Order: sequence, then C-alpha cells, then structure tokens
Amino acid sequence: MRCSRNKNMQNSTCIPEFHFIQLSEDPDLQTVLFGLFLFMYILALFGNLLIILTVSSDSHLHTPMYFFLSNLSIVDICFISVTVPRVIVDLQSHCQVISYVGCLTQMSLFIIFACMDSMLLSVMAYDRFVAICHPLYYQVIMNPTRCGVLLLGSFLFSLVELQLHYVAILNFSKCEDFTEISNFFCDPSEVLKLAHFDTVTNIIVRFSTVFGLIPISGIVFSYFKIVSSIIRSPSSSGKHKTFSTCGSHLSIVCLFYGTAIGVYLSSSWSHNPRGNAVASVIYTVVTPMLNPFIYSLRNKDIKTALRKILSRAL
Repeated sequence: MRCSRNKNMQNSTCIPEFHFIQLSEDPDLQTVLFGLFLFMYILALFGNLLIILTVSSDSHLHTPMYFFLSNLSIVDICFISVTVPRVIVDLQSHCQVISYVGCLTQMSLFIIFACMDSMLLSVMAYDRFVAICHPLYYQVIMNPTRCGVLLLGSFLFSLVELQLHYVAILNFSKCEDFTEISNFFCDPSEVLKLAHFDTVTNIIVRFSTVFGLIPISGIVFSYFKIVSSIIRSPSSSGKHKTFSTCGSHLSIVCLFYGTAIGVYLSSSWSHNPRGNAVASVIYTVVTPMLNPFIYSLRNKDIKTALRKILSRAL
C-alpha cells in the first residue's frame, strides 16, 4: 500500500512534507534494492564493529593511528545509520514521505556525522604526516591529550558547520506546498535549494562551503609534505613502507571525497535527479561499508590482530 498525504491536515497545520525521489519505479527492482541496502547495512555494521573490537582488544593497536581509526568506524556506523534504515523502511512500505521535523532531524545528523567523517580523515592525514616527517617527535606531538583535543575539535567543528546550515534555512517557509527532494534522503544541498535565499543567506552558504574546504585543505597539505619527504628519501624500502602506511587512508579519502564532489558537481550541471541519487549511494552507503575492509585487507597490524581474535574464538 502506497502512502498518501492528508492535504486538509497539511493546510491546517501549515507544516510541509517532503517526498523523496524513488531510486526505481519497478516493483521487482525495489525488492532487489531492499535486499541490497539491507545487506550493505549489515555488512557495514559488522565490518566497523569488528575494527572497533580489534583495536580495543589488542594492546599493540593502542596508538594514535588506530585510535582515530576506531573513532572513524564509530562515526561511519552513525553516518550510515542516518540514511539506510529509513531507505529500507521506505522500500518496504513504498512510502517516500518524511515530515518537516523528521527531515531537519535527518539532515542535522547527516551533517554532523559527514563532517566528523571528513574531519577524522583530515586528522588521520595529519597523524601520518607527523609519523613520516617527524618520526622522532611522533610520541611527543601525538600524545593522548592532543589526540583527545583533535577528536573534540572535530566534533565542535561539525556543530559549527551544522549551525551555518541552520541559519541558511531559517527563511524556509513552513507553509510551502508538498515538496520533492531529488534524493533518497534529506540531502542538505537539496534542502537548501528549497529555502528562499536573501543576500545574507547567500553569504552564509558560501562561507559554509569555504568552511567545509578546511578538512580537504588539511589532507592536501599533509600529503604534499608526505610526498616531499618520500621524494627526498634515498631508501627504496623506506618509500615502499611509507606508501603502504598511507595507502589505506588515501584509498578511503579518494573514495569518499571523489564520489561526494562528483555528486555535487553533477547535480549542479545536470538535471538527472535519479542518477544523482544513485551516485549518492556510493559515498553515503558504499564508503562506510568498505572503509573497515580496506583497512583490514591492506593493514598488516589489523590482520595480525584479527588472526589473534579468531584463534581465541576457535
């Protein structure tokens, strides 16, 4: 049974509802999508929980690098949980409607965890920069206090980013008609398109965009220094070890930012809402699912710790 909106209730309360775009109108394909999203969600939960368990149970992994990795896994679980359970329910009920309050809540959580994800990737790049370019001072620079401050700073940065988006949508009218969002969740960029922008709001949105470039700039700067250090290194074995250390993190950075930037650029240049929604699945669902497996398959320490856990369990 498909859901329907109550126009009389909407007119009396003056609170809009939002309608998500369908990933597919084919009923058979929707069943396939239901199973696919459910499988990816379970796999993401399993993989990230395994990373958290592995890091917490092995004392050899109690280092800044794996401290940030375990926190990235926690954020990824929250990040994917903001969108996927709702999609699974919508595919099962054939209802893509969300209330005004529900949409703002989902958008707020999405911004916080997406920004936290971005900031942690930047902090992890900084950690690799210190380990490679200043190895003798690594333990001093990346002490537990500084790691805690970097984690707290990432969270506070995410809250500031959220407030900038909230200011930008203050002019959104609560008496608008039934509104369609060109995605399968309350994508902040799509919600902002529905707001009535004035000059001040446009400035805030642009500042928010620049503010969001800070984590990317941190990653670029860190890897610029790392590459410069690698070029100056005379040892080929040292270069290989450095590349293997940064390979997993760099893979995740490229996957997350590459797909996210691609989606937002394509949505600005093209008018293919369903195609953009499908592409959004990559950085909102696929990336959090693949992160733990990229680290576990490419990281020798993680694989060793996993073998110890499996041997104890068996």
